[in-house]
Amino acid sequence: MRRIEEKFDELKGKKEKALIAFISAGDPDIDTTKSLVLEMERRGADIIELGVPFSDPLADGPVIQKSYLRALKGKTSLKKIIKMVKELRRKTSVPIVLMSSYNPVLRYGEEMFVNDAVISGIDGIIIPDLPPEESDNLCELSEKKGLNAIFLLAPTSDEERMKLICGRSRGFIYYISVTGITGARKSMSGDIGRMVKKIKKFTDLPVAVGFGVSTPGQAENIAKHSDGIIVGSAIVKIIEKSGQNKKRLVKDVGNFIDELKSAIGSG
Repeated sequence: MRRIEEKFDELKGKKEKALIAFISAGDPDIDTTKSLVLEMERRGADIIELGVPFSDPLADGPVIQKSYLRALKGKTSLKKIIKMVKELRRKTSVPIVLMSSYNPVLRYGEEMFVNDAVISGIDGIIIPDLPPEESDNLCELSEKKGLNAIFLLAPTSDEERMKLICGRSRGFIYYISVTGITGARKSMSGDIGRMVKKIKKFTDLPVAVGFGVSTPGQAENIAKHSDGIIVGSAIVKIIEKSGQNKKRLVKDVGNFIDELKSAIGSG
């Protein structure tokens, strides 16, 4: 599957930057997640990132943690998410990436997970709590089947770690613009451009920047220095605010995606 690569190539040809939109799968329920994926794509999201709910996610802040708890109350599981993506593939070819703690993947079984993910039409997997040094088996399985294993780089990463992660990653590099947990922030680090240039010394892969992007203005600024932006907590917050009004929820998220895509333009 080359959907991620093809999407970045297409955007590069149009001199546009990628908008990668994160939502928690199953929040508020699986059917609404399907509607959100289709609406976000329709309104300009280039890649969809689906969070796999887990009771103790290490990298996630309070907004996403609460959304995971809502999804878990509805009995959302990795198996149900994989099935949902398979159903979505009848209607969309938008690249879809899962972000999961390692525990659900381990319980599922790495080999079975990679096989089922690829069959369902999942394009990539991000596991923040699986260090690249311990990812040999998953990377080997993913490479064989064409699933993109995507790793994270942080402002604290030294050159050795950059080389390691750039060598392991497929699809794109996920650069964490701030240290700490996910969540919307009022201000962003001014060193993003410098760090992205540094990362690009070690890879030809696109570099997407996430963690803390919360406004169209921030998105516009970061897009100038990267190949794409990742927005998560700000979208999940809209879902939380909209509560049980699912039609309004889908519309509100769509409007926000529209604003973000208009803001980043060609960066």
